[in-house]
Amino acid sequence: MPTETERKYLVRADDPRWRALVRATHTLRQGYLAPDPACEVRVRVIGDTAAFLTVKGRRSGPTRAEHPVPVADALELLALCGDRVLLKQRHSLPDDWIVDEYTGAHAGLAVAEIEWTGDPDTPPATPPWAGRDITGDRAYSNAVLAAGPKPRR
Repeated sequence: MPTETERKYLVRADDPRWRALVRATHTLRQGYLAPDPACEVRVRVIGDTAAFLTVKGRRSGPTRAEHPVPVADALELLALCGDRVLLKQRHSLPDDWIVDEYTGAHAGLAVAEIEWTGDPDTPPATPPWAGRDITGDRAYSNAVLAAGPKPRR
């Protein structure tokens, strides 16, 4: 089963150097069909060209199972998510880094993420514009963000 290994960091609001590194930007819509912390089921639509269904279990740590799905099916699933939907701009940077800038209720929140293969306990070096590691912090979980107010930084 395909998996991803990732770490997440708050982006330092006082360090905009990452913006000069942006290679591409896509709009993401993602919603939560089952927001239970023991097993979250997320549907994500990237622009109008790709979609994924992701299952996140409590014991899976930084590794997740993602399944590509047809965009039309994902849009139907997204409609079932009600108000548990996030909108964000995803910026692709070099070395597999991304920065998600949230809109709506979470405007001003920016999160950097790195995904890699290999040893899950050995993440790539962190750039200077990436701040506090929030990988295991539930307050910054997208499922929690979709269900409530912006967390305190």
